[in-house]
Amino acid sequence: MEGGGGNLDAQIEQLLNLEKQMRLSGDVAGTKKAATDILELCFKAGAWKTLNDQIVVLSKRRGQLKQAVTAMVQQAMQYIDQTPDIETRIELIKTLNNVSAGKIYVEIERARLIKRLAKIKEEQGHIAEAADLMQEIAVETFGAMAKTEKIAFILEQVRLCLDRQDYVRAQILSRKISPRVFDIDASKEKKKPKEGDGVVEEAPADIPSLLELKRIYYELMIRYYIHNNDYLEISRCYKAIYEIPSVKENPAQWIPVLRKICWYLVLSPYDPMQSSLLNSTLEDKNLSEIPYFRLLLKQVVTMEVIQWTALWDTYKAEFENEKSMLGGSLGDKAADDLKQRIIEHNILVVSKYYSRITLKRLAELLCLTMQEAEKHLSDMVVSKALVAKIDRPIGIVCFQTSKDSNNVLNSWAMNLEKLLDLVEKSCHQIHKETMIHKAALKA
Repeated sequence: MEGGGGNLDAQIEQLLNLEKQMRLSGDVAGTKKAATDILELCFKAGAWKTLNDQIVVLSKRRGQLKQAVTAMVQQAMQYIDQTPDIETRIELIKTLNNVSAGKIYVEIERARLIKRLAKIKEEQGHIAEAADLMQEIAVETFGAMAKTEKIAFILEQVRLCLDRQDYVRAQILSRKISPRVFDIDASKEKKKPKEGDGVVEEAPADIPSLLELKRIYYELMIRYYIHNNDYLEISRCYKAIYEIPSVKENPAQWIPVLRKICWYLVLSPYDPMQSSLLNSTLEDKNLSEIPYFRLLLKQVVTMEVIQWTALWDTYKAEFENEKSMLGGSLGDKAADDLKQRIIEHNILVVSKYYSRITLKRLAELLCLTMQEAEKHLSDMVVSKALVAKIDRPIGIVCFQTSKDSNNVLNSWAMNLEKLLDLVEKSCHQIHKETMIHKAALKA
């Protein structure tokens, strides 16, 4: 049903004249009432096209008051869910979007409209279009928007970028959120606004709490890091999820998360951060609930050679089970990377116990061929994980401890000092002998 014919037009005309009088006299309340009454009239009559036209007309009237435009946009937003079909809904959102574009006093309403339009586009399967729409809005500059709503909006931008596999833009957008923001105590943060400060609006009811947003943020970051196979960062993200109180209180939630932390720490290349996280995880009391994983971390921390075949036979079933658990499988390359990490661990263990070892014996300890052992050792030397030299003709590997540049310079300085002392003593002895011979000749 498209309106009530001439009767509706006459009523609108009458209200438009009233709105003009109020606007010219500077009556804010009267102008707002007249403008919203026009929209209410069109809505009750079901005249959606007329409603869109009146929103545009009222917003473009000469000297239109900001308060009236804000009231109109907020009133029309309530009608979006009551539209008869999706085309009418999209048309109304686009009209409101055009009206609010470039107006700082309705920037929050525009952001919410864009979010709703993007959701509709996503449901229709147009993910790229939805992502482009969301990226038009830079909510981090909106002073009046609630913090949780800002974070939720940016996370939605990140999610859509990941869905369209635009990983570069997803990373750029994710950097707009500082992880420290999730650790701020909300009760302490609420302060009385100072005079002259902008009023921050309350977040809508459908916006998740800060702790729920923290979980969503880290889950999105895990998706990003899985694409790059950055295992250490993935384990740090799971660690942050594990620290959320609601997760830590529920064994059904923390056990799968702790399993993932263990797997990704073992898959991470050796470095000080990985070692620190490994030891702190090993001290976690909850690890006793999953003894298999406690044993796995214990093996990796202990400086002993790990037999790859025995390890894989023990943990293969657990490795495969991850597919059916939180976060899904560990990645396509995870099994190969796990073998690589065990080989690297074994080479580090050998370098601790041996200063020289034959390549043949090294290959036996690593359960590899001599060519494979040499390749893995060379890769570790290139990545500066250890210092070693291979004498290929006689097949001997010499491990060395990495020397600090300051220590090397100090040893050189010591050697020079000793040399100069020796030269001085030698000169003194020569001079002494010369004097004795001269005295003997004179006598």
